[in-house]
Amino acid sequence: QLQLVESGGGLVQPGGSLRLSCAASGFVLNNYAIGWFRQGPGKEREWVSCISSIGGNTNYVDSVKGRFTISRENAKNTVYLQMNSLKPEDTAVYYCAADFALGPLKNRCRNYFNNYDYWGQGTQVTVSS
Repeated sequence: QLQLVESGGGLVQPGGSLRLSCAASGFVLNNYAIGWFRQGPGKEREWVSCISSIGGNTNYVDSVKGRFTISRENAKNTVYLQMNSLKPEDTAVYYCAADFALGPLKNRCRNYFNNYDYWGQGTQVTVSS
């Protein structure tokens, strides 16, 4: 069974840090680009970041540039999102998603949710004092 599982969310004070993990089971993660999305209370789902299947291409939404870092460890079938200098507006449920990308697509990294084939269940991040 193909599955993505996020972990690492929680409650943190403004200015704090969290590292989210996205672990895959049932498929080989290095055949997929991975995206992180989030949905805050009363907001639409928003793309946050993505990393290509071989890890050479990364992108971020402007609001997190310089604060968030996406990385992957294919040997562990896991992708990470390091979040520093967190702000209250980062409060959301964070989801990871997989976009099949082999061969000539190995550097592809997309920012639209409809591009992604598999989704995790989400992990809550709350930034509050």
